[in-house]
Amino acid sequence: MVLIDSNGVKINASVKKDLVNQFDSFLSQGSSKIIINFSLNPSCGSYRTTIHPYRIGFLSTTRVRNCDDLPDALTGFEPVNYRDIIDGTLNMDYLVDVIGQIVEVTPIEVVSANGKETHKLTVELRNEKDERLPMVLWGNFATDVSDAIQGRGENTIICVLKFGKIKVWGFKTSFFYNLRLWSQNSYASKLKLMLECLLI
Repeated sequence: MVLIDSNGVKINASVKKDLVNQFDSFLSQGSSKIIINFSLNPSCGSYRTTIHPYRIGFLSTTRVRNCDDLPDALTGFEPVNYRDIIDGTLNMDYLVDVIGQIVEVTPIEVVSANGKETHKLTVELRNEKDERLPMVLWGNFATDVSDAIQGRGENTIICVLKFGKIKVWGFKTSFFYNLRLWSQNSYASKLKLMLECLLI
C-alpha cells in the first residue's frame, strides 16, 4: 500500500501475510490514520510505488488509530511528463502516474506472457501539449478499456492511470499498465484541466 502524510510525502508500506487479519479491518483506501510502532526498511526493487528511500513494515506491535481526515486534494496522484518517459529521463524502477486522452487503439490480442495466455491492448495517449505516449494494457484491464472504448459513442475517453510501469521494447520506450485502476473524485480537478486543454 502507499501512505501519504499531511505534507503530501508518500511512502510504501506493507503488512506481512501472517499479520493481515490483525490490520485488515483498520485499513482502507482513502481513510486517515495514525500509525505507531512500525519498522523502516530500505526501499528497493524495480516496482517501487514511491521515491521515498524507505518503506514501512507493520509489526505485531504496530498500532493504528483514527485521526482527522486529510484534505481531499492529497490524492498522491502526480502525473509525469510524457517527454520524461519517452526520452528515458525517469528511473524505470519507479511506477508512475499518467493522464491522457486515448487517440489510437489496436485490436485486442491474446498473447502468451510468462507462460500464460493473456489479453493485450496497445493504445496511444495524448496530453494537453499534444505529445503522444504509447501504452500497453494487459489482462482484465486491457479488456475493460477495450469495452469502454467500444461503448463510448461520441464521448472522449480519458485514461487516469496510477502506478504504471515504464518498459523498453525493441529500443522503444513505452508505458504499460497491469495494476489496479484507481478512481478518486479528487482527480476531477486535474481531469477538468486536461479536458479544457484538449478541447481548445
